[in-house]
Amino acid sequence: MSLKFLIVDDSLTMRRIVANSLKNLGYENFVEAVDGNDALNKLGADDSINFVITDWNMPGLSGLDLLKAIRSNDKLKNLPVLMVTTRGVKEDIVEAMNAKVNNYIVKPFTPQVLKEKITQILENSQ
Repeated sequence: MSLKFLIVDDSLTMRRIVANSLKNLGYENFVEAVDGNDALNKLGADDSINFVITDWNMPGLSGLDLLKAIRSNDKLKNLPVLMVTTRGVKEDIVEAMNAKVNNYIVKPFTPQVLKEKITQILENSQ
């Protein structure tokens, strides 16, 4: 299956880091969104997106709210979502897990960690 990623982060720098990490892992197909609302618009307009990597802390619609919106949408609810965030406290991780995030990375991260998490999600969603 060919993956098309949606990278959601209000920080251009973070979007670049994630995009470059994906390129280094051999994934060339991705689009970017600046916040949760932008991400929902892109998901609504592009049926080929099949993997979301999102930050948590963003103005407007947060990553957690984006995750909840994806899970409550019949068309999108099975979309893999990887949360990449500075929020590393247990309560936040539990909250994201309860909202059915597929996996969670605490910033800063290495491309290797990103690869492992993507692979885990893909193996678990088969």
